[in-house]
Amino acid sequence: MLSKKSLSILALSTVFMTSACGSSGTGGQAGTAAGNSSSSNGKIVIKYWTANGGKIEEAKQNLVKKFNESQNRIEVQQANQGNYDDLHAKTQAAFAAGNAPAVFDLEIASTGIFARSGMLVDLTPLAKRDDAELDLKDFNPGLMGNAYIDDKLYGIPFMRSTPIFYKNVTMLKDAGLDPAGPKNWTELEQYARVLKSKGKTPLTMPVGVWEYEALVAQSGGKVLSDDGKKATFNSPEGVAPVEFWKKMSDEGLIKFVVGKTAGADADKDWSNQISAFKIGSTAGVSQSIEVAKGNNFEMATDFMPANKNYGVPTGGCHLAMTSKLSEQEKEATWEFIKFMTSKENTIYQHKYVGYLPNRLSALNSEELQSYYKEFPQYKVASDQLKYAVMRPNANAYAEVSKIMIDAMTKAILEKNVKPQDAMNEAAEKANKLLSK
Repeated sequence: MLSKKSLSILALSTVFMTSACGSSGTGGQAGTAAGNSSSSNGKIVIKYWTANGGKIEEAKQNLVKKFNESQNRIEVQQANQGNYDDLHAKTQAAFAAGNAPAVFDLEIASTGIFARSGMLVDLTPLAKRDDAELDLKDFNPGLMGNAYIDDKLYGIPFMRSTPIFYKNVTMLKDAGLDPAGPKNWTELEQYARVLKSKGKTPLTMPVGVWEYEALVAQSGGKVLSDDGKKATFNSPEGVAPVEFWKKMSDEGLIKFVVGKTAGADADKDWSNQISAFKIGSTAGVSQSIEVAKGNNFEMATDFMPANKNYGVPTGGCHLAMTSKLSEQEKEATWEFIKFMTSKENTIYQHKYVGYLPNRLSALNSEELQSYYKEFPQYKVASDQLKYAVMRPNANAYAEVSKIMIDAMTKAILEKNVKPQDAMNEAAEKANKLLSK
């Protein structure tokens, strides 16, 4: 059973997860599906709950249809539950009620709380048994950190992402700037000043934890201690990004947007050629290429500009299996997970959406190497993985993230608030949660 504390933490899951994957959810079908069972035609029926909409959801629907048509023993019934916050809350409620989906999209930073609450199947024995088929070593090492909790495997990388830097090359050329774009914070400020002088908005972005995690890593710091029990985001390396953002905001070089639609608003500014740059998930590559083509401008992607070094968190989801399944349902769900994360289907979803090719065999395949020659925008995220850091897996990280967002927003947008003071106050609040 879930403890009251675990239920409370899951129920308070915050918007830090939404930005870490890509598109916002569509709302989809309500999370009231019955439990997994056998259908009237004798097939084993398993429920698969998904997050996010648009092309992301389309890719999942296409893969589920392909799986169902590939065999006649298992029927996967998919239902979209909105964004990650919505999906996680509905899955937690359904688990408590005894009708949870067999498999769901689990945002990687939430693996710890779900696993430690007893909601997930430890996949280690299954992965070991079927290693010849699954081949865990084929998954990019940079994506495996958040899959393990207390040395046990709880998720198989599925639609995984990193934030990348999107550039409107046409706007840069029109402003007389090198279309290669800025490679570090100093160059970003230089580019921004030129763009502002031309009447353009250099960069529109939300005050987001995912983006913040990247800049902390670039500064040589960590958001939390290695054991997840203490906030370290008020260190010099953690405060430096907030100071940089405040300076850029004060001088009109970054336009910060807030609220539930902040991510969509930032994306809209870039799509409408109001902003020259955006920071977004690699999950948006396919759609961004379509937008650029439709609006008649050239776009490119790049590493996020560095500070002391490059650094980027990963994001997106694993496929995770809920506990309380029968052995028959468990085996059927495992077959589905292996299918969805195969080399062939990794290549498919990467090309359809832009999510990372999780498997090294997919990344190095002749098909993708040829594809990258035509569309180099897709390859940037994989190249950037060498600088990837895992996201914190602390049980309270959802709540801590909200505290961080509130502190950063206050520091950036309120003239008289000093970033160090704001982050110190936030760290004090966070430590009370992390020490529980």
